[in-house]
Amino acid sequence: MKKLVFMLMVFAGVAVSAQAYTGKGDQKVNLGLNAWGYGTGITATYDYGLNQLISVGAGANAYFDGYKDNNKDNRVFIFGRVNFHLNEALELPEKLDIYPGVDLGVLGRDFGIGAHIGARYFFTEKVGVFAEVGNSGSLGVSFNF
Repeated sequence: MKKLVFMLMVFAGVAVSAQAYTGKGDQKVNLGLNAWGYGTGITATYDYGLNQLISVGAGANAYFDGYKDNNKDNRVFIFGRVNFHLNEALELPEKLDIYPGVDLGVLGRDFGIGAHIGARYFFTEKVGVFAEVGNSGSLGVSFNF
C-alpha cells in the first residue's frame, strides 16, 4: 500500500509540474534555429518570470550570413526581451504558453529591435518545444529550470 501511495504522489507531482509557465521565478531556456528576419542561424534565449503576466530575459542570435551586405559585423544580435504570457487570459492548458513580446539590443554596430509572438508546449516537466514568429522566426527546444 505504501508503494502505491508513493507512486501516486510521484505521478501527481510530475503531472502537475509539467507546466509551460508558472509565473514568478519561472525560468526557461530556448535553443533553436532562426528561419528568417536578420538572417538564418541559431538562437538562444533565457526568460525569468516576474509575475503571472510578465517575464524578462536576454538572448543571442548568431547568423550564418550577414544582415547587411553580408557584413561580418552584422552576424550577431544580442538583446534583452520582455514577454507577456496569456495563459490565464486565454484559459490555456498548463502545458501550453502563448506570449507576445519585444526584443531590444545590438546587431553588430547597429541598433536592433523586434517583436514576436511565441508558443511553448512542454511534453515533460523539463523539456518542450517552442516557436516564435515576428521580425524573425525560430523553432527549437525549450528547457524548464
